[in-house]
Amino acid sequence: MSGADKKKFDAQELMEALSNLDFENIGGWPAPIKAGAAVLVFVAVLALGYFFSITDKYAQQDRFQRIETDLMQQYERKAFTAQNLEQYKKQMVDMEEMFGSLLSQLPRDTEVPGLLEDITHTGLGSGLEIEKIALGQVVEREFYAELPIEMTVRGDFHGFGSLVSGVAALPRIVTLGDFSIKPVGQSTNRLLELVISAKTYRYASAPARAESEATPARRRGR
Repeated sequence: MSGADKKKFDAQELMEALSNLDFENIGGWPAPIKAGAAVLVFVAVLALGYFFSITDKYAQQDRFQRIETDLMQQYERKAFTAQNLEQYKKQMVDMEEMFGSLLSQLPRDTEVPGLLEDITHTGLGSGLEIEKIALGQVVEREFYAELPIEMTVRGDFHGFGSLVSGVAALPRIVTLGDFSIKPVGQSTNRLLELVISAKTYRYASAPARAESEATPARRRGR
């Protein structure tokens, strides 16, 4: 029998043996078949283990890369903050100084009469006749209070302009609003009357705000 015929015969015998295998009685399989099956099972287990191991490694690597990215972003943010910390501190100091400067221009309760006197002197110094200057109803805001001022003066346009410039130059904040100008009677010297509204502002300190909030409660409790 030639080698080719022998190989063909062996292959036929193997195919017949495989087709006659009883999977419910593995113990009855021929020894070579059982050995081959054991080798195949072993190789399959190794392949599956390797596959799941590689998959887990890739998942861990991806997770570590995300963690590394997050840490780098946190580091960059903190490094940027640290690098600009002095600049931020300087900006805060500048803002506090500016805020303090603005607050210093807001009159306290005891300074409001003095402010009215300053406005009166400014009007008189502008050659105007002061008919009326009076405070209106105070409007409370969260951090400050608005104090409306109503003024009625008489004079000419030059004096009115001088009054506006003088009020703007006062050390306290005073804003001018609506106004009206009309001639006075049948005056031959072109005397005009200016009615103008203005506002000054009073800083509402924290204790004052707390007092204003607590007062209604005390009244209700009585």
